[in-house]
Amino acid sequence: MSASGRLAVDIGGTFTDVVLDLRGTRTTTKVLTTSDAPADGVLMGLERVLALAGATPADVAVVLHGTTLATNALIERRGAKTALVTTEGHRDVLEMAFENRFEQYDINIGRPAPLVPRHLRLTVPERMNAAGETLVPLDVDAVRDVARVLAREEVESVAVGFLHGYANPEHELRTRDELTRTLPGLSITLASGVCPEIREFERFSTACANAYVRPLMSRYLKDLEDRLAALGVNCPFLMMTSGGGLTSVASAREYPIRLVESGPAGGAILAAHMARELGVHRAVSFDMGGTTAKICLIDDGEPLLSRSFEVDRSYRFKRGSGLPVRIPVIEMVEIGAGGGSIASVDGLGRIQVGPESAGSMPGPASYGRGGEHPTVTDADLLLGRLDAEGFAGGRLPLDEGAARKALADDVGRRIPELADPRQSAHAVSEVVDENMAAAARAHASEWGKDLTGRTLIVMGGAAPLHAARLMQKLDIDAVLVPRDAGVGSAVGFLVAPISYEVVRSRYMRLSEFRSGLVDEVMADMRAEALGVVGEVATGELRERRRAYMRYVGQGYEIAVALAANVDGESMREAFEAGYRELYGRIIPGLDAEVLSWTLTLETPPHDAALAAPELGRVQKALSAAPLFDGARAVPAVRRERDSLAVGASLSGPAAIVEEQTTVVVPEGFVVSVTEHGHLLMRRQAAAGAAGAATEDRSGAASRLRSPPARLQPRAETARP
Repeated sequence: MSASGRLAVDIGGTFTDVVLDLRGTRTTTKVLTTSDAPADGVLMGLERVLALAGATPADVAVVLHGTTLATNALIERRGAKTALVTTEGHRDVLEMAFENRFEQYDINIGRPAPLVPRHLRLTVPERMNAAGETLVPLDVDAVRDVARVLAREEVESVAVGFLHGYANPEHELRTRDELTRTLPGLSITLASGVCPEIREFERFSTACANAYVRPLMSRYLKDLEDRLAALGVNCPFLMMTSGGGLTSVASAREYPIRLVESGPAGGAILAAHMARELGVHRAVSFDMGGTTAKICLIDDGEPLLSRSFEVDRSYRFKRGSGLPVRIPVIEMVEIGAGGGSIASVDGLGRIQVGPESAGSMPGPASYGRGGEHPTVTDADLLLGRLDAEGFAGGRLPLDEGAARKALADDVGRRIPELADPRQSAHAVSEVVDENMAAAARAHASEWGKDLTGRTLIVMGGAAPLHAARLMQKLDIDAVLVPRDAGVGSAVGFLVAPISYEVVRSRYMRLSEFRSGLVDEVMADMRAEALGVVGEVATGELRERRRAYMRYVGQGYEIAVALAANVDGESMREAFEAGYRELYGRIIPGLDAEVLSWTLTLETPPHDAALAAPELGRVQKALSAAPLFDGARAVPAVRRERDSLAVGASLSGPAAIVEEQTTVVVPEGFVVSVTEHGHLLMRRQAAAGAAGAATEDRSGAASRLRSPPARLQPRAETARP
């Protein structure tokens, strides 16, 4: 029998998630991330999931991988020693940035320092104009002088970015050839390759970021490939990109900057897939893991997409306070609010949670690995939301005493009203929930969207613990908890398409629409995209085209989807519809212009069946341990998730336990099992019933406020 297993691996800041989909059966596991040697955790998780599934390495037909390694290297400044070669007179583009104040009233304003220090920003005489015509020829002797400096400074990686290189890359290509001839081991990134787009600061910043992480990522991917092969996993190996598609390892090695949000993108892709399959038109994905929380808006089954992203923001919600990179990315807000986020009390006596995280080492205090500071996980444990003995499948039992001590020492002693550790835990939980709600509100407002009435699709080990409270704060209609939510991003890799996006900056006003220019730029981009996608995909390919447009004279563009055959009038209609949706109005009589174009080639999403696994099996009895509302114990039912049959419902307070997470159902909420085996949580029609939770085995849908038809529980009796 030929290999048919699909293996997905997501390396997070605290846990590495591994999922094996083999002949319709999904097996999952979590292992602690081995930060110093990430491949060790991957191999550990692979061996464990194969053992659980009773499979062998030869059963794996494809490996799908996402990682935070590039992101962490940028934030922690653990990349290669990098230089920038640029046009004479423009070495300080990285330092000047946007020449603005993103925080008007902060006299101590600061932003991350450039990845390349000034003494390694080197220049050569050359100049192109915006049309790609040579104004000053490239001085090859100056390039040779630069090579000598690079050798003397022992530079490992270099970015080459010249003014208007997006319009004509000839000088960048010649510089690369000369540097390669002189320094054959040097890693070289061309700005015209990684970001052939107008605006030199963003283009140079992206090129430097790519150069900075390229040697590290190349070594890591080569090491992982070799170790997988040594284990007997000889199959295609694809990488998840920040734009929500899979690409080849060769492409990932060339442009590792496209991997910066690869893990979070998997969660958004899973949420979008579920929204399409279940008929949910307005959703928001909520992915809360060990280190961060990610929130993404999804309309009509599609996540928001962008070409603008910032790494290492110095101000949590302030655009412009980080290092900009221009890459295809699923637009989401990400904050330091995960299970490992550290809680503290500031000088004004206020509880702060994150962005610092305990990570996997030492981890939360309750992990018993040397952590001394309280975290969100420690708070959740004291509030009864986690099974101390069954955490991570029983492989990482939690120490409640250590959690209690950490909260008492770092919070209770500083705030007398919170002397009871459970009161401290409740306060920490409320703060982190409000942080996430505030981030979601700000994100929706930036995009002219409304959160009210959406369905919250949650994933990650910590999200189901906090979903109900977030639902209350955001006035969300319902919460959908997928099967295997604790490893949701990795599951998202299984349904992601193989895809690649190409960008070109070619200016055009709509009043001077030229179909020939559109055809030419699309053909050029299609050929490049096909060269990448064609390496690893066969069969049908879908094409998505966008124009980045604005009114003449404006400083920012919006993305406008283009049909296969467009003219000036249809482009204007599409632009005005998008502009009105975002800003609430249009500007009559003003001409519009296109600065950049993108084209994406992709395979159809992988067909992952949503049929429910066998549910309702008899499970071991779980203790009726209470949940806690501060110091007040609230009697609660505890059930294993697989013990709930399709159509069953459970009224809160309750805790539904599975190996990688727990779904907390507060008082006044009811959760039911959909026909696909997902959990749907909504407010009860008559909230406020006190006392122990009871299981209702019939009529679950009668108490729900008209969920989409595909979310209605089946009319069958729940099995005991």
